[in-house]
Amino acid sequence: MLKKEWTEQGFIDEAVAEGTDLKKEIRSLCKEKNAVILAHYYTVGDIQDVADFVGDSLALARKAAETDAKMMVMCGVHFMAETCKLLSPEKTVLCPDLNAGCSLADSCKADDLKRYKEEHPGYQVVSYVNTTAAVKALTDVVVTSGNAKKVVDQLPKDAKIIFGPDYNLGNYINEVTGRKMLLWNGGCHVHERFSPAAIVKLKAQHPDAIVMAHLECKGPVLALADVKGSTADMLKYAGNSEAKQFIVATEAGILHELQRMCPDKEFIPVPPEITESGLECSCNECQYMKMNTLQKIYNTLKYEWPQIEIDPAIAKDAVKPIERMLALS
Repeated sequence: MLKKEWTEQGFIDEAVAEGTDLKKEIRSLCKEKNAVILAHYYTVGDIQDVADFVGDSLALARKAAETDAKMMVMCGVHFMAETCKLLSPEKTVLCPDLNAGCSLADSCKADDLKRYKEEHPGYQVVSYVNTTAAVKALTDVVVTSGNAKKVVDQLPKDAKIIFGPDYNLGNYINEVTGRKMLLWNGGCHVHERFSPAAIVKLKAQHPDAIVMAHLECKGPVLALADVKGSTADMLKYAGNSEAKQFIVATEAGILHELQRMCPDKEFIPVPPEITESGLECSCNECQYMKMNTLQKIYNTLKYEWPQIEIDPAIAKDAVKPIERMLALS
């Protein structure tokens, strides 16, 4: 297979011999190449099981930066691999499939944000970590769903703020802080689809269940939730709670880690309002996260491609709002 074909596909589509133990081969390549596997909570269970670290995007990037590994494979989506490269510029960062994008990151293009900033002089930009490096380079401070309130609370009360790209998260932060930030109209296609009616129905069927919802969900979904927060917040709450049933409104990949942590508890995924096929289903998944496969991880380690590279000028500016966030949080 030609490298040109690999480039056009965004991943190396090379078959492996039937019967190959991909997990074993991946771990062998990691040892040989001093590499670590990073898996987001939304990837499939097999990938989480083979990973060195499982977590949210920024936590994974920070964890990998602390290791002496020379190479990392970011099993998530493209902007997450960029964040890894920003925090570990001297290391090789691999992305199993360059086509694994993010609807939320894609909803805010750098050129559009630059133009919006020019139209609103005097405004600071607070950007969700789910953004490209180019957008981070135009940002004053980055936030995560777990620390957004804490960071925004530390900004001057009279600060003029543009918050993007997640409208739902920004709206929630406005509500709990009393701010009047200008909100970018972006969103995660997965979290936008959760059905409030399904939550009501599930709650009627499981009256003792705790409803947990990610802050990227729409207001009507958050209004029904007992626990509102990041994936890390949900994991912590479920681990500490005496409740035995949980209704979960975030990407279904989190159920693998929840069940691993709490094998004696039941986790019920909230379905989307409308599926792409028009049929009802019991879960809500991100097709981009699911583009990561064991075969792609094996091939990307074997050939050390695709590698993530960021323009040095963009990287220099993009890392600054992350460093400011870490200082504030």
